[in-house]
Amino acid sequence: METWRDGEKLLSEIYDLLYRMGLTANYTGFFRISYAIYLSVENPQRLALVTKWLYPEVARHYGTTWQAVERNIRSAIAIIWSQKTPILTELFGAPLPAKPRNAQFLALVAGHFSLSPVA
Repeated sequence: METWRDGEKLLSEIYDLLYRMGLTANYTGFFRISYAIYLSVENPQRLALVTKWLYPEVARHYGTTWQAVERNIRSAIAIIWSQKTPILTELFGAPLPAKPRNAQFLALVAGHFSLSPVA
């Protein structure tokens, strides 16, 4: 399996995808969800225990609590969901019947990057 060689390039790709989904950097959750996706691509096992492993790691990075991270990510997903951009259907392969939960969204987006080729 190929891996991302450049963390900055991966983060840039994540930012670009979130922008295309309708989320902008003026939301606190933008950078927190980006970092959560980044960590999930680097180690997909983090997705098994988001509240015990992933959120605390994001919280440490940003100097906040895991509860704030969870709330920020949930809010970011709500913003993305409200935009109803075609990229959602394209990314997930079909229209989603309901707004995905945090772990579902993170897993789907991280999976997209895990399957993307290394430049």
